[in-house]
Amino acid sequence: MIITRSGSQPSSQGPAEYFTGSVRVDPLFQAKDPSRGSGARVTFEPGARTAWHTHPLGQILIVTAGSGWVQQWGGEVEDIRPGDVVRIPPGQKHWHGATATTGMTHIAIQEQLDGKVVEWMEQVSDEQYRGR
Repeated sequence: MIITRSGSQPSSQGPAEYFTGSVRVDPLFQAKDPSRGSGARVTFEPGARTAWHTHPLGQILIVTAGSGWVQQWGGEVEDIRPGDVVRIPPGQKHWHGATATTGMTHIAIQEQLDGKVVEWMEQVSDEQYRGR
């Protein structure tokens, strides 16, 4: 058994290449053979969001605080709140983040395939973000 103590791993800022606005990423666990799963707690300040992206084996988001939005390519922007669980299928182009006025924190869990967990794409435009 391994216990990773809260605060024992450094936080990082979500890089501007993949995020819009202020985003903090707190690693929770990394994949260790034979497991492929990794997880992080991600905190988005109001207006912050990911770029469009996909995951080769999908992703699970567990909202823990605030309120946010998630959208799959070609779909409507969906509200997400604490306690909501979002299951994103493998290869589904999507984004997620805080609402324009309220921050949001979620736990993101994904599995790696051939060492890769995410494929980053273009930024979500302000028009797409506001397209509610």
